[in-house]
Amino acid sequence: MPTESQPVAGNFIRSIIDDDIKSGRCRGVVTRFPPEPNGYLHIGHAKSICLNFGLARDFGGVCHLRFDDTNPAKEDMEYIDSIKESVRWLGFDWGENLYNASDNFEKLYEWAEYLIGQGKAYVEDLSAEEIRRYRGTLTEPGVESPYRSRPVEENLSLFRAMRRGEFPDGAKVLRARIDMSSPNMNLRDPVIYRIINAAHPHTAERWKIYPMYDFAHGQCDAIEGVTHSICTLEFEDHKPLYDWFLENLPVESKPKQYEFARLNLTYTVMSKRKLHELVSAGFVNGWDDPRMPTIAGIRRRGYTPESVRAFCERIGVGRSDSWIDISVLEECVREELNEKAPRAMAVLRPLKVVILNYPDGKTEEFDAANHPQRAEMGERRISFSRELYIDADDFMENPAKGFFRMTPGSEVRLRYAYIVRCVGVVRDESGKIIEIHCEYDPDSRGGAAADGRKVKGTIHWLSVAHSADAEIRLYDRLFTEPYPDRGDADYKTFVNLLSEERVAAKIEPQLSTVSAFSRYQFERLGYFCADEKDHLADHPVFNRIVTLRDSWAKR
Repeated sequence: MPTESQPVAGNFIRSIIDDDIKSGRCRGVVTRFPPEPNGYLHIGHAKSICLNFGLARDFGGVCHLRFDDTNPAKEDMEYIDSIKESVRWLGFDWGENLYNASDNFEKLYEWAEYLIGQGKAYVEDLSAEEIRRYRGTLTEPGVESPYRSRPVEENLSLFRAMRRGEFPDGAKVLRARIDMSSPNMNLRDPVIYRIINAAHPHTAERWKIYPMYDFAHGQCDAIEGVTHSICTLEFEDHKPLYDWFLENLPVESKPKQYEFARLNLTYTVMSKRKLHELVSAGFVNGWDDPRMPTIAGIRRRGYTPESVRAFCERIGVGRSDSWIDISVLEECVREELNEKAPRAMAVLRPLKVVILNYPDGKTEEFDAANHPQRAEMGERRISFSRELYIDADDFMENPAKGFFRMTPGSEVRLRYAYIVRCVGVVRDESGKIIEIHCEYDPDSRGGAAADGRKVKGTIHWLSVAHSADAEIRLYDRLFTEPYPDRGDADYKTFVNLLSEERVAAKIEPQLSTVSAFSRYQFERLGYFCADEKDHLADHPVFNRIVTLRDSWAKR
């Protein structure tokens, strides 16, 4: 994590806080991250987490984690636990400042009655469809409800009956009485309480009515003493309503709301509703599927918290909506793992090689650096024998121009070992090549020819007798289009059905016993991580985090 001695990137919210402190509007900084526990957090939430917790840290303040648990019909303890885990994984801690909107249900109810008593709220009998129709359009004012002029005492009596559970879901709501002709649709008598007969994760069966987010949000900020309520731009039009509640209720604190641009990332969707659909429809294997943009999925795939924080820092905080290419996120993890990840060799699609002139039964060992630029990471021993595996992609019988890997009659260098020449192939009954025959140059140990001849190609390999089986999961982007939910398109039609490939691979034997989340650069292939759930000593499973830059693949 960044420390106080490290430079901190500026942004417009940081400038606002600087000015607020200088002017005396606030003495300390209190921010909050207020997720609704109706799904797993995604990479867009990571931007908000880093912003809110980062500002509090840098200004010597505190950041609250507050669950907006105002809709029990969609909430679950699984989501609550996953949110906590995601925030901690990113490197942030709320300490004693863990809150729930439900902690304030009684006070929010009192304030709702206060608005009724002031003639500023009323119980509505219209259906949800009728309320939408009466609200008007962006070019036409709304129409007042026939129940808008109910007497205060009648509204109080009905609202209390709602609380006691005397009405079914949807029968009545409580609306704020503001302005049905306002150009801001959010001020046209918004609903602030609705009936939901469902068990709540924290309050169980105690409540039959629940506040809407717009009513609970600002008041919870005020109760907690939040100084800077930071939201994404879609809440900008809600700000007048946020302020209206604070101005019309007897709250002591007056927090201010500020908006920033949400994260839009190519080849992903950033809607919890759509992510839920991907899970429920079976397009992915759960919320933590490594192809998902959820923090749990990114974590399982092998991304590090440092790389995600670096990404959030790199894209910055602004006021204009824009799209960030997913390659920026990929490059952040590449940069980190290039420095930190030890190297190893793996063969994804094994093709057997027999070195005809190498003594049968002989085994040699070669020293290989665990990291080419970090000697302190040490070395490992790699066994070499007559029978090897190479990657099938590293052999081409009829090579294309510029292909410098193994081909009939040409030489190639085996990483760390010898120079070999392909002298023949073995085919099965269908004509498929199943084995390659080579001869090696005994004087090229270490990969350099004694006579100084140049060999362009270098490939990786493993000894047949000194390798272990592994399942390697190769992940591609979840969608085939960079903007899968653009316009009126059905994002599900762009799901990449080939975004996961599971291959039976070979790995260096010591990789079988590494712990979950162990990350390696498999030489020439990319960065890989031992799977959080499925990696076992007798069945190693590695996920590809991200590929290396491959000049051949771009041809």
